[in-house]
Amino acid sequence: MIRLIRSRGLSFSRLPFLLLSSAFALSACSPRDNTSASSSSATAANAVDSAPPWLLARADQERARASGSSVVHDFRFSDKREASGITFVNRIVDDAGKTYKAVHYDHGTGVCAADVDGDNRIDLFFVSQRGSSELWKNLGDGKFSDITASAGLTTVDQIGVGCAFGDYDNDGRPDLFVTTVRHGNRLYHNEGNGKFRDVSITAGVNYSGHSSGALFFDYDGDGKLDLFVANVGRYTTNDTGAGGFYVGVNDAFQGHLHADRAESSILYHNEGNGTFKDVSRATGLVDKSWNGDATAFDVDGDGRPDLYLTNMQGENHLWHNDGGKKFSDQTYKWFPRTPFGAMGVKAFDFNGDGMLDVYITDMHSDMIDTFEPSDWSGKSRKTDSTHVMDTMLPTGRTHLMFGNALFANRGPTRPFMELSDSLGVETYWPWGPSVDDINADGWDDVFVANSMNFPFPYATNDMFLNDAGRAFVPSAFTLGIEPRLHGATEQPWFTAQCGPTGADRALKVCGTCNSPEAKQAGCTMDANGKATMIATKGTRSAVIFDVDGDGDLDIVTNEFNGFPQVLISDLSSKHAVHWLAVRLQGTVSNRQGLGARVTVTLADGRLIVKVNDGQSGYLSHSDLPLYFGLGSNESVTRIEVRWPSGKVQTLDGAAKGARTIIESRD
Repeated sequence: MIRLIRSRGLSFSRLPFLLLSSAFALSACSPRDNTSASSSSATAANAVDSAPPWLLARADQERARASGSSVVHDFRFSDKREASGITFVNRIVDDAGKTYKAVHYDHGTGVCAADVDGDNRIDLFFVSQRGSSELWKNLGDGKFSDITASAGLTTVDQIGVGCAFGDYDNDGRPDLFVTTVRHGNRLYHNEGNGKFRDVSITAGVNYSGHSSGALFFDYDGDGKLDLFVANVGRYTTNDTGAGGFYVGVNDAFQGHLHADRAESSILYHNEGNGTFKDVSRATGLVDKSWNGDATAFDVDGDGRPDLYLTNMQGENHLWHNDGGKKFSDQTYKWFPRTPFGAMGVKAFDFNGDGMLDVYITDMHSDMIDTFEPSDWSGKSRKTDSTHVMDTMLPTGRTHLMFGNALFANRGPTRPFMELSDSLGVETYWPWGPSVDDINADGWDDVFVANSMNFPFPYATNDMFLNDAGRAFVPSAFTLGIEPRLHGATEQPWFTAQCGPTGADRALKVCGTCNSPEAKQAGCTMDANGKATMIATKGTRSAVIFDVDGDGDLDIVTNEFNGFPQVLISDLSSKHAVHWLAVRLQGTVSNRQGLGARVTVTLADGRLIVKVNDGQSGYLSHSDLPLYFGLGSNESVTRIEVRWPSGKVQTLDGAAKGARTIIESRD
């Protein structure tokens, strides 16, 4: 076995740049899978029992641990993508394939969900780098239909990144914002009946740069949704490759060390006439960190949404909302130390104390130390900070940690306390979390999308079931999320034309693919000089909602360079699931009710608190009803809504299985 190169981006003497010595290790980690991202359907070649031994051993360990837990885990997910009718394929730029370099393109793209046509079914929007992103209409019973063209959303090679649904004009229909890398961000107005119109230029939000995540929120409380766009920093040259993508710089992961590559994120104010105004400087929110994503939540209970910005190469930032007019950096007051390589973020009440806690996933710290596939102990620990070169930390180490963080809220006057290790939510190669009550027991659980793909070994996704706020129980294998369908861990990653007149003959892959070692690893060349590289599958983002309308929650992923997974739960066939769905409709507050805080009182007296923030996964903001698992309770006694306007509305309880629409009386 040829060992993997030790570091992707943080020890620059050994970057896996054009590459094959790294990719050769794949065969020792994974079985072959003939599923191709370029085919019209997925044809898996392996049975589950053909998954690599280390993966099956992990499954045994996880199930043994789960057997001693009282958390509901006697149900499973099954990948029903083929049955769903979804044929979307995520397509990548060459810098993540045959011209691979360690650049931010491999951070992938989002998947967002909303009822775009008002039929009370949640539809799906998948973002892609190459080809077109796609909108899929929910037909019911787990079936979907591609309506991209009829919706007016067909694009060609826009190098998409993130997506966000938000009703910016309060007409009751979710509009769509999509970020790109240097191809102009797009705002699509929902015209009704599943039709969209591109209003990016007239709305003033068609910024062209290295954009990433985006979110709608009402920072000034005027009842109109504003827009925040996270910009990473300049990681491309002006040279273009196939499909018009901008070729990445060779030292992309030193970008944060170059002030001239900084690219400020943007806060747009909704002017109320269909246009937005850049108010970043006017509000003091000038953030030049390498910002990939963000979330809005009220850190101190003053009724204003603050912004937590993840920094993928340095200190994160908490921007405090000062009265809806200005923002001030109060990071150290609330978060004295933050993850160095932060990607995804979600605020939720994990321990049931009524206060919002914050979970952050850290990818880039994990690129410092790589582990054997079976080394689960190593992967569940924080990175050894002594392995990080001082030159990578221009502001020092004092305010940094190297791994995931679960920050427990200790009240409006005290800093958050970091508890990720003690609660068991450290992961390996994570992108971002999607949070909801998977087993309907009244406690929010966490799905984490993990992976690195080519040229790295397979990384499993994680599912953590919440044990009443005391700990999180690893359950991806227990619930059938891992191993994947048919035990597949690999797929064809790219092809190269290496013949004497082939377009790719100068690439390194063409010079090495014929070696015995390369063939063993999964790089083959046919008689015509066509080389095919096999590499690992991997998830980038996910959204959780009830796909098939049976009352339990399902998971849909966006895979990098492949088909999505449509993971359907059978919980409702194993248990009598008690749940409540709350859909908000603001009047004085924004129509979507973003920023509202909902408290449900169960029949047994316990309170469940959720905030309608739209944060559904990495690079993804959705428009979904709030789902409350009720455990054994057959009803709720009270529902309280604290609207963004500050008004509090209370309603009598509801029975299990209710879909409740609450219109504000503010």
